[in-house]
Amino acid sequence: MDGRPGQDGRMRTSTRDLGELRGRVRSWLADRLGHPVTVSRLSQPSGNGMSSETLLFDVSWDCAEGRREVECVARMAPASEAVPVFPSYDLGRQFEVMRMVRERAGVPAPRALWFEPDPGPVGTPFFVMERLAGDVPPDVMPYTFEGWLLDASQADRDRLQRQSVEILARLHDAPFTAEELRRVEPRQAGRPALRGHVDGQRAYYEWAHGRMPIPVLERAFAWLAEHWPAAPGPSVLNWGDARIGNVVYQDFTPVGVLDWEMATVAPRELDIAWMIFLHRFFQDVAQVFGLPGLPDFMRREDVCRTYEEITGYTPRDMEFYEMYAALRHGVIMARVWQRRIHFGEQAMPEDPDDLVMHRATIERMLDGSYWD
Repeated sequence: MDGRPGQDGRMRTSTRDLGELRGRVRSWLADRLGHPVTVSRLSQPSGNGMSSETLLFDVSWDCAEGRREVECVARMAPASEAVPVFPSYDLGRQFEVMRMVRERAGVPAPRALWFEPDPGPVGTPFFVMERLAGDVPPDVMPYTFEGWLLDASQADRDRLQRQSVEILARLHDAPFTAEELRRVEPRQAGRPALRGHVDGQRAYYEWAHGRMPIPVLERAFAWLAEHWPAAPGPSVLNWGDARIGNVVYQDFTPVGVLDWEMATVAPRELDIAWMIFLHRFFQDVAQVFGLPGLPDFMRREDVCRTYEEITGYTPRDMEFYEMYAALRHGVIMARVWQRRIHFGEQAMPEDPDDLVMHRATIERMLDGSYWD
């Protein structure tokens, strides 16, 4: 594969050859399971997810218990020539977090099957998890444009919203030990969790965009410093990428909670604001195209009220955390845009602020009009 955009116009996330990968995955699984295996229907998804490389495949084999068949998802760190979104990919940590939240918090993360730390078998470390059946609110085309969630009844959307907030409540209230939290976020030892997280995001921004600073994001960092919470709430395990586009639903009920690579230890509001802002992002995109979208879905007052009803905790300083969500999303999306430029899918804009798809939203946050 040569790094050019595919003929179907989809955003490129991989430079690996699927035919070669099928053979390498088959050989690895045969060694791992101790039986000859068949790997079929290997493909890359066309929907959500732009950071790790994702493979979908079915594996079957015969063993003493009879014929086994498993539908699988593999997550791999992208190759260096694919302009990775993040500077590092700790797949072993993701694997353990998925196991931990499933077993200790009752959060329906997919069953983690195998982790391979050795890059030899397929060229990078990777892990394999079960593939779950259900519906995921899509990013492309956004669920605010069309599809099952937009077409749902108000009662079904309300049920989906409440049960999505319940995921956060269950995770945040889970009795993880201090040692378990240190394993999730060892870099924060000795620092307040919120300060450590923001410092980490600043370092990520410098890595991703240091050679071409993005003024609107620089202004957002300065705004955070000026509006720092007087007393950040208690630190808990956060999902990190808490949005409905990372949830598999059956009959509007969550059956799979995906994408734990951004899991961290931070105040509860980090996850709550991310869930609110990411819907607002897709809602704003719909309105740009003259579509009604879902204006009454995932509103701050509704999400916070539901969260308080379930946990007894009142979210606070939400303007700060929503600005931080917009900033974090801007750093990530600007990096994704650079990947598109690398693959020839997009030209470099004259104004670096235009690398941030929602720059107008951040500008409105900065001048105060967003909160009206």
